[in-house]
Amino acid sequence: MGKNIIQKVAVIGGGAAGFFTAVNAARQNPDLNITIFEKSREVLSKVRVSGGGRCNVTHNCFDPELLSRHYPRGEKVLRWSFEQFQAKDTVEWFESRGVKLKAEPDGRMFPVTDDSQTIIDCLMGEARKYGVKTRTKTKVDAVVPEPDGGFQLSIHKASSEQFDAVVVATGGYNREKAYGWLKTLGHSVNSPVPSLFTFNFREKILTDLAGISVENAHVKIEELPFEEAGPVLITHWGLSGPAVLKISAWAARHLHDLEYRFNALVNWVYPANEQEVREKLMGLRDSNARKTVSKQDRFPFPNRLWDRFLELSGIKTDKRWADLSNKEIHNLTQSLFRSRYNIQGKTTYKEEFVTCGGIPLNEVNPDTLESKIIPDLYFVGEVLDIDGVTGGFNFQAAWTNGWLAANALISLES
Repeated sequence: MGKNIIQKVAVIGGGAAGFFTAVNAARQNPDLNITIFEKSREVLSKVRVSGGGRCNVTHNCFDPELLSRHYPRGEKVLRWSFEQFQAKDTVEWFESRGVKLKAEPDGRMFPVTDDSQTIIDCLMGEARKYGVKTRTKTKVDAVVPEPDGGFQLSIHKASSEQFDAVVVATGGYNREKAYGWLKTLGHSVNSPVPSLFTFNFREKILTDLAGISVENAHVKIEELPFEEAGPVLITHWGLSGPAVLKISAWAARHLHDLEYRFNALVNWVYPANEQEVREKLMGLRDSNARKTVSKQDRFPFPNRLWDRFLELSGIKTDKRWADLSNKEIHNLTQSLFRSRYNIQGKTTYKEEFVTCGGIPLNEVNPDTLESKIIPDLYFVGEVLDIDGVTGGFNFQAAWTNGWLAANALISLES
């Protein structure tokens, strides 16, 4: 017996993955009747706030294998998926609709307008063009499979509605309990924990330096095999920036198990090693002998941060370089090369909020993202146990998921 003909499709969730599924399916098969259900007041809200309101659409990495390596969870499945639709295809998709993207030096790609509304207008325009309906402030409480195929959607404070296929694009939940309505369908859930978060420490040693960024630092979790290099931002509560956010993604479950209490080691002068730092400092002691230690030109730090490293090393800023002892040179070397910070918590990076966890990938068909348990039920986006590091990778997974699911839906039209 063949599969049922798909005519009515419900997409639960009006985010990037849901919209991309809907508009691509509707464009390729105008006879599909597609409705997006969004429980909040507006669709594409995460698109609106991402990248500081500019929308980090994707990343300038056009090699599927290299692209897949930026996903702590989902790399193996996405490796193949990116052969079908990758970052290069995302760029072409938007540009063919009048939205040109640009790559920044760190690889992140934004619309040339630097305005997320450009991306929202494009997706909303596609929905209108191809007759995709959007219903906001409409919460789906349950999806009930019918014995002969299709689904009844139980809609909060409204009558149930029947659909031939359902695409779940709700995004990641931060509590396992919220996945309960999907568990009733027979699916399991990998427990959700936060990914992409900042490191907080109680000591106020850097608080007054909030806003200072070091462009090339190295962060390591002491006693765990996780490390990243890149920009580190000092915040009012601790450390943030791309290097910290990336390491938080790779180590998400381990750090959750540690209740976010661990030691972070920072090399503020990466890629210099300990010996190179010591030699630079000794060179300054010789060449800057009569100057105070607050005067230096070998390390690319703002004066306020440099003075703080001196203070934390027990060195007064008005001391002359010639008067530095070998022990003080050693202490300053350690402050620059191997600062240890006792982390006592996290703060979720709200604009890029991502969870590690969701529907296990072995419960969906990697070619179509259709449930292996219930026919004509699809999962796309962060509701799956897929997440990437910061830099446009999570949106790219959403576009790719949506593309695959859309192609699967249109193949079932007859």
